Amino acid sequence: MDATPQAPSAPAAAAISLVKVRKEYADGTVAVTELSLDVPAGELVVLIGPSGCGKSTVLRMVNRLIEPTAGRIELDGEDVTRTDPVALRRRIGYVIQHVGLFPHQTVRTNVGTVPRLLGWPRRRIAERVTQLLELVGLEPGRFGDRYPHELSGGQRQRVGVARALAADPVVLLMDEPFSAVDPIVRARLQEEFLRLQRTVRKTIILVTHDLDEAVRLGDRVAVLSEGGHLEQYAPPAQLLAEPASDFVREFVGADRGIRRLSVTPVAAAPLTPGAPEPDLPAVPADATLYDALAAMLTANVDRVAVRGAQPATLTRDALFAGLAAEHAGHAGTASGRGTASGRGTASERGTASAKGMASGS
Repeated sequence: MDATPQAPSAPAAAAISLVKVRKEYADGTVAVTELSLDVPAGELVVLIGPSGCGKSTVLRMVNRLIEPTAGRIELDGEDVTRTDPVALRRRIGYVIQHVGLFPHQTVRTNVGTVPRLLGWPRRRIAERVTQLLELVGLEPGRFGDRYPHELSGGQRQRVGVARALAADPVVLLMDEPFSAVDPIVRARLQEEFLRLQRTVRKTIILVTHDLDEAVRLGDRVAVLSEGGHLEQYAPPAQLLAEPASDFVREFVGADRGIRRLSVTPVAAAPLTPGAPEPDLPAVPADATLYDALAAMLTANVDRVAVRGAQPATLTRDALFAGLAAEHAGHAGTASGRGTASGRGTASERGTASAKGMASGS
């Protein structure tokens, strides 16, 4: 553990506010017309939209890899467009699609990059690197002295996340971080990333083109259209239940009802208390309705056991009643600028079945 004293008032996460942010290039191309968005401290917000909608441009304006043409970008009320960009980037973690590890440096050296730039003592860096490798599921003794080419794609991505967290940034920016790995590894990384977020509670903006990833990971999802126009900003369940426009309705697809099952907890359905029948398939109490329905279909039954502190049974009719109740709860809820609220954060929706990151992935 890093025992170096920290200022007691140093925040673990910072709120982000984009106020009428615009990006227009010299040739007249407008990547982002005028975007306003609030990201609460400690939440994970996903930016999603079709190619060319400006989502990666927005991400890079936050750490000023791209300079905005107009507007304000605030971290806890401080306008970052008026601060030193190098100092700013050392306060913000950044994870990209192909990781960007230094090929000539070991895993330990890669993870310790920003703390070295900040002048941390060697002992503090070594302790922090060990702590973070353990946190992302890589044994320090086994992986610390390896080079990037000696790692799998999933392992390199874990190292990239550890490096981004090394200096304990208040914000983490992630640009399609899991898209370069195969679907099985991607699902495992997503599951473990939710576990990690429960531990570190950072403010995260994540860009993706994958709607399933967006609704699985995000506390809120911002759907952008061409020119960086904000079409809807809402928790995943609300986004799927109540698309705010024809554009959003078409973007989330006709199967959005199926996706709603994956973001609606079993607890939202009326459960029958008491010991369930002994041969029923079972799901944990913090599973989703999708998990429950999948278990029913696999076993060809119309109910499942719900295992928790208070055992119960969930029937198929109760499952759909719970989904309908969730829909009714979201109906008419505002989907405006940073005001939507969900039923718990995405990291709280992580399932109890989450295993530790398999270091072989």
